[in-house]
Amino acid sequence: MADNNFEPEAVRKAREYASSGDFNPFSEKSFAPTLEASQKAGAAQPRKVELKAHDEVGEQTAQAVLDAMKDVIDPELGIDVVNLGLVYGVEIDEKGRAILTMTLTTPACPLTDLIEDEAASMLAPVVEYFRVDWVWTPAWDVSMITEDGRTMLNAIGYDF
Repeated sequence: MADNNFEPEAVRKAREYASSGDFNPFSEKSFAPTLEASQKAGAAQPRKVELKAHDEVGEQTAQAVLDAMKDVIDPELGIDVVNLGLVYGVEIDEKGRAILTMTLTTPACPLTDLIEDEAASMLAPVVEYFRVDWVWTPAWDVSMITEDGRTMLNAIGYDF
């Protein structure tokens, strides 16, 4: 069950911007600046997802949560959120609850609820409660996509 007892200000602003009609998250142009900047910076390594736990059982649970999140598909790009580089961390607290630190391809992305709903479905067999902490720093860019993610994106027509 998702524990969403508040909506961060950044998410509220992103929803407002996304619903204003000024932003089209499905436009390939929305990826052009980050792709160009990433190419100029050189081929960076994707971030390693940080797993935190208080004991060995928690460590195994954190890995199981990360594995389950590979079944959560970004509705915009059609690949999983882990290989897309959107999952920054998984923490299992002392009560066995999962706290995921995630980002989106852009703060204006209106898909947080959809991703959280799909995460709830995938995580139900793994943990009883989870929460997603949406963060915008560091900002997502294409260098965060794993090699598997790049292969998947190449298969659907994106050239990386």
